[in-house]
Amino acid sequence: MSPIPVSYTNRDLLRGTVVTPSWYRMRIDSIGDGTVSSKGDSMNYEVEGTILYDADSGDKKYENVPVIWNFNSKAMGFSAGLFRALGLEVEAGNRYDLKYAEGKELDIFVENGEWQGRTNNKVNHKYRQPRE
Repeated sequence: MSPIPVSYTNRDLLRGTVVTPSWYRMRIDSIGDGTVSSKGDSMNYEVEGTILYDADSGDKKYENVPVIWNFNSKAMGFSAGLFRALGLEVEAGNRYDLKYAEGKELDIFVENGEWQGRTNNKVNHKYRQPRE
């Protein structure tokens, strides 16, 4: 049997880090174009962000830990808080582009959840404008 070479980036190694629930200053790195949900009746838009530091204490213990969450097309109202935290005035009837958030920094509350019996980081759509 031949060896299978594997290498990791620092980001790969930090990906499974479970953080202490808190408000974190995060940079939005990417927002996916959307994938069909498992039921096939909606779209999921994956968001990947990177923790910069604890937004309340300034602690950098979890610096560079990536966090992934999503928005679903059936519940896009949850994205309004993201836009408000980025300084936009959200109004009914207007259209907004999720990609606008890419590269921006804001405070996001990260809590702990469970998926398939494992503790993980969970973003339950709590956003706020950065406090300086």
